Amino acid sequence: MSLIDSTVPSVPTVVAETAVERTQQTVAVVGLGYVGLPTALACHAAGMSVIGIDVSEERISEILDGTPDLLDADRRRLEGARNSTDRFSVVRDVAAIADAECVLICVPTPIDERQIPDLAPLAAACEAVVARARAGQVLVLTSTTYVGCTRQLLVNPLAARGLMAGQEVHVCFAPERIDPANTQFAMTEVPKVVGGVTEACAMAAVPFLGALTNRLHLVSSPEAAEMTKLLENTFRAVNITLANEFADVARIMSLNPIEVIDAAGTKPYGFMPFYPGPGVGGHCIPCDPHYLLWQLRHERIYPPVISAAMQGIATRPARVVERAAEVLAMAGRPLRGSRVLVVGVSYKPNIADTRESPAIEVISGLRARGARVSIYDPVAGSVRVNEEVLYSLPCPPEPGEHDLVVVTCRHDAVGEAAIAEAELLLDATYSLPEAGNRFVP
Repeated sequence: MSLIDSTVPSVPTVVAETAVERTQQTVAVVGLGYVGLPTALACHAAGMSVIGIDVSEERISEILDGTPDLLDADRRRLEGARNSTDRFSVVRDVAAIADAECVLICVPTPIDERQIPDLAPLAAACEAVVARARAGQVLVLTSTTYVGCTRQLLVNPLAARGLMAGQEVHVCFAPERIDPANTQFAMTEVPKVVGGVTEACAMAAVPFLGALTNRLHLVSSPEAAEMTKLLENTFRAVNITLANEFADVARIMSLNPIEVIDAAGTKPYGFMPFYPGPGVGGHCIPCDPHYLLWQLRHERIYPPVISAAMQGIATRPARVVERAAEVLAMAGRPLRGSRVLVVGVSYKPNIADTRESPAIEVISGLRARGARVSIYDPVAGSVRVNEEVLYSLPCPPEPGEHDLVVVTCRHDAVGEAAIAEAELLLDATYSLPEAGNRFVP
């Protein structure tokens, strides 16, 4: 079976055996966050020597201590990597990329409080890599970004140094497809899209990237690969916004939105189920489409569907706060002064990651309206809200301890019984249909 799908007719077929020949070479992974560290561990498991690079001493200490937030499989990989220091090292100095045949750039691409792309981490990483790149290397950008970024931040600066893409060095964009806490799809089972600056660039990356996945899909350019990633997450943003809107309509019509979505999901074609919630978090869905919107604004293009979807995502936590006030009002209580417990502050179940978590905005909105807010999350443990760190209660809440319990994330470690007996329960996850006194947004 061919390792490669290709939309470029001139790209030859490469079989999986080709990838085995070079897996003993060295790969440098720049950025060891929720994408970079699993990628580095996958490279090590595939037989490559790995140099992990991160600017954060705290992150490096976590990795060396074996304590980062990882899936069990990756935690076992990390333990094995830590025991083979001849093939796995973690450093701060990006100059170490000189020892690698392939460099993978995996730094975060967040947005700021005005929903403008914060390109500082990516620009700094690319500048550092360009300054230290050498002839013969394969440079692969994996961070989600705007269309044209690979040429602007890598190809053109490399050319200014006399390193021409496709000749002295090989440059590609291959967007990450890692979903934290998702055990259903291993990295090896998820096809990887690769856009080389030239055909030679794409083929040079195949031995390295092909060791990480069962299938590569080559596209005609870095720009095509960059747009592919933006489409993936914009598609999800639009459909999540639609699911939230349908959930609101279903509640007004006294219908269970999950029942309706599951019923529609029985159709074997033309429908893909998405589910409502308190909002979305992480650095993908709430951030990535803004890279496209930001770029389009420069061209004076305003796509109505994408813009409306991102507005819907941005305002969803505020809807949860408003609904909390409505639920308390029906019980004859004002939101101001009420004891409100927010359960689950991670952005998705079973991980400690609170980046862009909708719970943060829910908590902030509740406190702004005078509620006395506590949190319970045995996985995340704490969350930063408006520069203040809130720590989780040590134990599940007792019935009657709070006037309202708002569930924004359901970890497996949080049993239904621990929250189902709440006097008033606002289930923003739509996952507790049997609980008494339950309301949904």
